Amino acid sequence: MNYTLPEFLAHAIALEREAAERYLELADMMEAHRNDEVSSLFRDMVRYSRLHHDSIVERAQGVALPTLRSWQYRWREPPEAGGDEAFDPGLKAYDALRYARENEVRAMVYYEQAGQQTDDPEVKRLAAEFAAEETEHVQALEDWLARTPRPSAPWSDDPDRGASS
Repeated sequence: MNYTLPEFLAHAIALEREAAERYLELADMMEAHRNDEVSSLFRDMVRYSRLHHDSIVERAQGVALPTLRSWQYRWREPPEAGGDEAFDPGLKAYDALRYARENEVRAMVYYEQAGQQTDDPEVKRLAAEFAAEETEHVQALEDWLARTPRPSAPWSDDPDRGASS
């Protein structure tokens, strides 16, 4: 499928908007459960997503962007929105960082694939640039992970997870 510049920019804006909304929702939930460390981490991710969103909107100045309906996006879920596994109030910082890293990797792959699925040289250039930015986010999250204590039991394997429901 061949991306046009307006379609690519519309997807990129939606991707970053969805990421910011998801991270804000997670930050608010973690704050409500007094998981301040993870709330702060997700608020940092909100800030990064909004900065990237705003820079894409600025680049789109003068380009007539299509209004895409939910069924017109080239994904089932926005690449940076992730699953619902992060909506656990007892989420540890390490696992929140892993969740965010997985989201950033999906966004990086999305941009790489978008660049491969176009004949438009400007889309190729922007997709490579956006993929590189996502790569920087992945590296930053990997650095945070290296400095963050790992939970004694993997979050996804914790038998008590969900037992209080």
